[in-house]
Amino acid sequence: MVTYNLALILKNPLNEAEFLLVKQNPPPKFGVEEYDTFVDSDLWDLPSTKLDLEDGELESGAIVIEGLEKTELGKFDVESAINKVLEQVGFKVSDGGEWRFLKLVEEAEFGPGLPVHRVYIVGRLLPGNQNLPELCKWMSVQSCLSWLVDVKKSSERVGPMVVLGLINDSAQSSEKVNATLHYQEYPPGVIIVPMKSRTAKPFHTTNLVIFAPKSVKNESEDYNFVAHGDALIVDPGCQADFHEELLNIVAALSKKLVVFVTHHHGDHVDGLSVIQKCNPNATLLAHENTMRRIRKDDWSLGHISVSGGEDICIGGQRLNIIFAPGHTDGHLALLHVETHSLIVGDHCVGQGSALLDIASGGNMADYFQSTYKFIELAPHILIPMHGRVNLWPKHMLCGYLKNRRSRELSILEAIENGAKTLFDIVANVYSGIDRSLWSHAASNVRLHVDHLTQQNKLPKDITYGDKMNGYWGKGGGFSVDTFNCSLVAFAEKVGKIEPNVDGYFVVGLIRGYCLVGIFNSEAPKNLWNGFSIQMDLHIP
Repeated sequence: MVTYNLALILKNPLNEAEFLLVKQNPPPKFGVEEYDTFVDSDLWDLPSTKLDLEDGELESGAIVIEGLEKTELGKFDVESAINKVLEQVGFKVSDGGEWRFLKLVEEAEFGPGLPVHRVYIVGRLLPGNQNLPELCKWMSVQSCLSWLVDVKKSSERVGPMVVLGLINDSAQSSEKVNATLHYQEYPPGVIIVPMKSRTAKPFHTTNLVIFAPKSVKNESEDYNFVAHGDALIVDPGCQADFHEELLNIVAALSKKLVVFVTHHHGDHVDGLSVIQKCNPNATLLAHENTMRRIRKDDWSLGHISVSGGEDICIGGQRLNIIFAPGHTDGHLALLHVETHSLIVGDHCVGQGSALLDIASGGNMADYFQSTYKFIELAPHILIPMHGRVNLWPKHMLCGYLKNRRSRELSILEAIENGAKTLFDIVANVYSGIDRSLWSHAASNVRLHVDHLTQQNKLPKDITYGDKMNGYWGKGGGFSVDTFNCSLVAFAEKVGKIEPNVDGYFVVGLIRGYCLVGIFNSEAPKNLWNGFSIQMDLHIP
């Protein structure tokens, strides 16, 4: 199943090249000054509304839409949707002249919700209807492109509907992608192909991001580029079933290919072996902490170690590498300077919040610092590796800060109310979620306790009693040592821990260590790989 939206292209009666754009409503404010001071720049896009199915028998209405009869969209109440959109922008059906069906754009399956397909209808307003409400303006393809390319920080923005419906067809800024899968090019030149991967629920794909400029610009002499190429791909993490699809994509790109990896998790690097075989001359860029964790079977060739601050040149376009630890200790982000689009890896996801990998240096303090770093960049859009792009970056990032601080406050309150072990804290703070998810919650609690310790916010143990008379002890506070010693007991109480993004399960306990089995997500669930690793739980 899919959802259908109507996008209306209303032509200016005095200028055929211009169409109407509407200022989009931003998400509601948080009501907290600390977050509400960070405001995204204005976003303009085509007026649109949801398409509903026709209720009852279809009747001939006041609007005749040329070409719609040749489609399978007759079951939708298109006329009511057009009326609704016209009312939004201060017009009536009688203000319009000719109407015609332009195209249907099918959205790629980003998940976790249903894809949203867009039906584009072109309408021509009758003369005398060019005066617009305050929240509307006339724009042309060229004026939109001037906002989309070589953008300035915090300048006005153009949304995806007008780009996907009009601009991509006329601009063609990128080479065609050789993919049978649906993909999205927004902003122009930034191609996103969601590909099935062994990622964690609720997602089922990892976004492969591609830059393949059609025309090469002169390289700037002001930058010392760490790598040059004619094409770039980010996070080839598709599972084995989609390796042939990835092979076709890579084979069609320039041999002067740069590969950028945000971090080492399997759902971001599982396709590296395909690239290595298809194009052994490709240049791989990754943080050294990431490379230490990538298997030789995935990539055995050379690489360039990057740590943030370096620049890449792809077809004359500059991309800036940003060190963004938090999710892991080698996590990187990538800013496409021309469109001011920020590829955030797993720092953000399209829905919900990202897990931090405590086994790979995940750190809450680092996560907060990276989030503020992103806010200061004021990107025009955020591109996560799972889910849709986010059009309100500052709002999304502030939401992450607010939610994590709220969770940390709940954990601190539980500790102040007497919770001393991992199980006590999880049972208190996460009592409302399914117990099968407590393993993920436990990792989150550990990270927050570490962060509270760094901030010196945890209540201290208090020595009490009369030591001279043999009556003394400690109490009233929170002991990090006691908390760390409770990790094994948590695993015993909760039982098998569900897999995280790396496919790890807790399957046993040995001498203060948690024995972890590595599970191949592409095999039946009752099969285990024939080896295991030990993860230090910091138990003395």
